[in-house]
This record gives sequence, C-alpha cells and structure tokens, in this order.
Amino acid sequence: MSTIETKGIIISENNMGDFDKMLTILTPNGKISCSAKGARRPKSQLMAGTQFLCFGEYMLFKGSNTYTLNSCNTIELFYNLRIDLDKLQYAAHITKIIQDVTYENQNTYKILQLYLNTLYVIANIEMDLKFICSIFKIRLMCLLGFKPRLDRCVNCSSEEVNHFSFKDNGLKCINCSKQDTGTIEISESTKNALRYIEVAPAKKLFSFNISDENKKQLEIIAKIYTNSKLEKEYKM
Repeated sequence: MSTIETKGIIISENNMGDFDKMLTILTPNGKISCSAKGARRPKSQLMAGTQFLCFGEYMLFKGSNTYTLNSCNTIELFYNLRIDLDKLQYAAHITKIIQDVTYENQNTYKILQLYLNTLYVIANIEMDLKFICSIFKIRLMCLLGFKPRLDRCVNCSSEEVNHFSFKDNGLKCINCSKQDTGTIEISESTKNALRYIEVAPAKKLFSFNISDENKKQLEIIAKIYTNSKLEKEYKM
C-alpha cells in the first residue's frame, strides 16, 4: 500500500452509491481508475477536481487492487468547453478516441500533451473545430506508431507524389496510384500540412492554416486513416 501523486485529466466519471464517484484519470503513465468517496457531496473538497475534463494534481491511495482519491488540486477546468455545446461535442469525441488508445502502466506523456493542447485550442481559440480534430487525429496516429510515409512514393520512391494511399499508409505518385483504387488525390498544401503535423513541435502543432478545400481533404484523410488503424468507426 502506498500513496501516489500525479498530474492528470479526468476522462470519465460515473456516479457510485449516493455520494461517490468512479473516475478514470489519464496521467503521463497511463490511465488510472479510482474511487472518489463523497465527491458528490455539496461541500466536498473533491467536487471541482473530479469533473469530466478537469486537469489537476491528484493524490491517490493505492490499495492492494484499487486506487482511492485522497485529495486534488485543480489546474484547468476548460470552462469554455462547458458553455459551448459544439466545443463540448468535439472534446467528447477526441476523449472517446483517447479512452480507446490508452491503458494502465503505459507511457502516455506525449499523448496526454497532445490531448491537453487540443482541448486548450478547442476551448480558447476560434478555429474550425473539424480542422482541429483532423490535426489531432493525424498527430495521434503518428504517436501510436502509424506514421504515414510522406517524403516519397511508398511503392516506387518517386518524389513526385500527389495521392494518399490508405492501404499502403502514405503518399503515392500518379502512376502507382492508378493501381490503388483506395487513394485520394491531394493538393500540395494538404501534402505540406500532413508533413507539418507529423513533425511540428507540440506547442506549435495548430499554428497554421489552409483553405477550406484543403481542410476537407485533410478531414477525409484523418477520418478514414484513424478509423482504419484503430479498426473502429468514429462518426465525426
């Protein structure tokens, strides 16, 4: 038995009993499920820090098989997500993906960083929400080991590439794309956006813009590529 102190964000909360909660916290070292006794009491010191999408510092007591939340200190509530239904919907969507790709005892530092940065942008910066979501998905796939090849054709190594192949995980030249019915033609701007998303510093990931037409291309790639790699149908 021991005590653990960690930063993390609440990615799910469920009522338990009359006043308790069962939480899932995403930390830099994976997900932790824990009970928060009395967190739903009106004067509980745990009330604010155990809300969905609250980022904070958590003190957990580790029993033989379970964790119990002892105390918490709120760092960021992402208030703007809670008062805008569209923003909350997109936040919930990316949270669902995060829940599906994270586990206990996993190095999730970069995933947590991406998740928090994305939530911050959704909450506080006026950007196209679909565009934000597309960037998030593509970067997440790279972090999970599904980085597409973007420097040259995945088949013949030609540098003249203008099609994205979902089957072969990367760009193809016009000749090789003719043999792959699952490719889509993309613009030079979309290609550059994909390359930027793959390598950009975490804090500058969302610091670019492209035309609406190119955003649509990026959205299609992000949605199909994510659904394919995670073998799940995410609607947004």
